[in-house]
Amino acid sequence: MKLLIDKELNSNDKILKPDFNSRSGRELLVFYLQTKFRQILAFDKKCDNPIFLNVNPNFIAHFSKRLINNPNKRLLIGITGESACGKSTICKEIKKIIEQFNMPVSILSTDNYFNDISELIKKFGTFDNLRDNGYDVDAPTSFQLDILEQDLKLLSEGENVMIPMYLPNGTGVSVPKAREILSRKIIVVEGIATMYEQVKNLFDVKIYVETDNDIRKNRFISRAKEERNQSLENALKHWDYITHAGEKYVRPFRSESDFVLNGNADLNYFAEILEYIHAITNNFQ
Repeated sequence: MKLLIDKELNSNDKILKPDFNSRSGRELLVFYLQTKFRQILAFDKKCDNPIFLNVNPNFIAHFSKRLINNPNKRLLIGITGESACGKSTICKEIKKIIEQFNMPVSILSTDNYFNDISELIKKFGTFDNLRDNGYDVDAPTSFQLDILEQDLKLLSEGENVMIPMYLPNGTGVSVPKAREILSRKIIVVEGIATMYEQVKNLFDVKIYVETDNDIRKNRFISRAKEERNQSLENALKHWDYITHAGEKYVRPFRSESDFVLNGNADLNYFAEILEYIHAITNNFQ
């Protein structure tokens, strides 16, 4: 991929920057991006550990139409996948590249839209007790989807929003309007709730991250013990819950995604793809 980046940056065969305010300029840009995107896919197929596991054959046509017909709308990218699949890690890599190249991107997590369950946790004593008594934390009804839907619509129209913040300290507290998210040109949203029925069609690009279950389990158990100070017994119990929840609530959306990404791909390679995308979208005469 570095060869493609260097070739792009050092090439003398560049197109004039199109006038994005005109339809013909946007059509030229779309044709250019289609060619480059197919180049990325062709390169990726030859890799020993490719990042693109599946691509929706209708994506390029649908996305091209969206760019041409609705250029002023912010680009919403939804990233979902089962727990410990690597979606948060991918978003951290995106954030790193954003900061490196000063790209106009905002990132938010749907985990901040969990319902406030502080009173329920007080009633049952702990979150684990609440879960063991049947509370389905990953169900669509456990999220503030009305607020998420409203916030995504406002962001797509260019308005900044104040999103809630769910405290990851076991108290189940959700603080309303706690953090500002700026409406930049690209909005990346990660979490299991991105593809829930109420909000999934708001996204221009739908990404599903997939990783082998054994790798996910090892990641999850390690994180539960090291970051959340859980016992192995309780971590395994929660792993059993999220496995069934993932099968029920998350995995069905794999077939609806535009891309299925390899959650165990080399992050350096992923970063190079992002760098190449930055190069091709900013390297005009």
